[in-house]
Amino acid sequence: MESDLHQAIAASGLRMTRQRQTILEVLRQSPAHLDAEALHDRVRQHDPRVSLATIYRTLALLKDFGLVQEHRLGEEHGHFEAAPQAPHYHFTCLKCHKVIEFQSPAVQRVVREVAAQEAVQITNVHLLLSGYCADCQTKVETEE
Repeated sequence: MESDLHQAIAASGLRMTRQRQTILEVLRQSPAHLDAEALHDRVRQHDPRVSLATIYRTLALLKDFGLVQEHRLGEEHGHFEAAPQAPHYHFTCLKCHKVIEFQSPAVQRVVREVAAQEAVQITNVHLLLSGYCADCQTKVETEE
C-alpha cells in the first residue's frame, strides 16, 4: 500500500514527504476512526512540526488517491481511516458513540445487482446504521 501512495504522488507530480507518510501510517495503525484533530494529536507525537492545516491538506490528497476514506458516523465532522482491503460498514451507538465495523456479503450482492440492473458503475457505498449497542440497549431498557 505504501507503494500505492508513492506511485500516486509521483504520477501527480507531487513530492512524497515524510509528513504525508507519517499521516498515512498513523491512520493505518489506528484501530479507531480519527477526526482531523485526533489525527493531528497522534501525528505530532511523531513529528511536532506538523500543522493542522497540513493534516487537512494531506487528508484531501489521500482521499483523492483512494487511500483514505472519510465517514460521518452520525456527527457533523468527518472521521478518517486508511482505505480497507475489504468493504465494510459502520454501526454507531446513539448513546455512547461506539463505532462497530462489520462486513456484509448481502450488501455486496445488492450493490452488484443494482449495478447490473441499472447499468451503472458504483464507486462508493456508504451504509451507516445507528441505534443502541448491546451495553446501552440494556441501560435504555432498565431506564424505562
